Amino acid sequence: MAEYHTLAWVAWLAAAALPALLTRNPYYLALVIMAAAVVYAEQGDRSPAARGWSAFIKLGLILCAFSVPANALFVHYGDVGLFSLPRSWPVVGGRITLEAALFGLGNGLSLLALLLVFAVFNIAVPPAALLRLVPDFLHQAGVTVAIAIAFVPQMIASVQEIREAQQVRGHRFRGLRDLLPLFVPLLASGLERAIQLAESMEARGFGNTQQGALAVRLVIARVASVAGLLGLALGAFVYAYFPGRRAPGAAALVVSVALLLASFWLMGRSVQRSHYRRWLWRRRDTLLALTGGAVTLFILALWILDRPALIYYPYPPLSPWPMFRLEVGVALSLLVLPALLAPERKPVVSEPLSSTIPATDTRHTAAGNQPEEASYGTVRPSAQGPGRPAA
Repeated sequence: MAEYHTLAWVAWLAAAALPALLTRNPYYLALVIMAAAVVYAEQGDRSPAARGWSAFIKLGLILCAFSVPANALFVHYGDVGLFSLPRSWPVVGGRITLEAALFGLGNGLSLLALLLVFAVFNIAVPPAALLRLVPDFLHQAGVTVAIAIAFVPQMIASVQEIREAQQVRGHRFRGLRDLLPLFVPLLASGLERAIQLAESMEARGFGNTQQGALAVRLVIARVASVAGLLGLALGAFVYAYFPGRRAPGAAALVVSVALLLASFWLMGRSVQRSHYRRWLWRRRDTLLALTGGAVTLFILALWILDRPALIYYPYPPLSPWPMFRLEVGVALSLLVLPALLAPERKPVVSEPLSSTIPATDTRHTAAGNQPEEASYGTVRPSAQGPGRPAA
């Protein structure tokens, strides 16, 4: 069972991803990365899906390290020069500045923070839990997206397992020809997994054809949704390009939105969903959701009211050195809360070998009787005298 409610993780995701999208300040991005790394390390020990996302984290580190020299070599602008390359060199020749390197660092840290935050969210929240949050009228599309999201981590985990198995057998990957023993098992396992998934979905009635009144309702909902989308396009066109007829355009927009909402409601009623487990909302979920919401509102308030506190632009005429505000740092440090509130894992205590071996009653062996085997547990003595089995 998940350690936090899915909605609590959604609140944490919004609070962690928003700074990575809005700012390029290396100090703030470093705080987000460190907090997400701590949560990733804590959740990775609990989730088997962390192995599939490790490749994405390595890719993010490579891109972050590559963005600094790439931006410094291609953008020759700034006041603080580091060194110069011959101008006869195409593209990269010229003055290498500190401002270009710092701007590349900010972009790389932003990408790494986003990858790490979404990796934490994906290993902490299974696709089935996310699917429960999808509205009923988007259920089939949600299933498709959930399968697509889980495909790449599963493929990476399969590649790692097959590669380890081949290395145990003595195979060494030296060139492209040596990759054939990797691709063939990967293709076979992928096809087998796809067939099993298709059979399980068919057994559960996914995508079955509706009959009777339910099918008529579904057709009406689809026609209404198409009409609503066309009405939105027509209303927006009239409102934007015909100033004298904005009232009919606005009316068409309102009617189209109402038609779309009605079609969504009809499509949702045609979907039958069942849940086998009831979600639990604990105190730590409340604390995590409130903290994530507070951090999100704080970052949005700064972006609206005091945008220079988040914006970082190292090129002139601004200063190349990023500023740091204590209240922003404290707010971003709260992103480590899932690792601090996570319950302690109970150690697995292995039972002694003697407790797993069935006890044997050898009291009557000397009298010529066969030993009486008891079930797993304590043998109760017989009260009917020797030679008679216990009841």
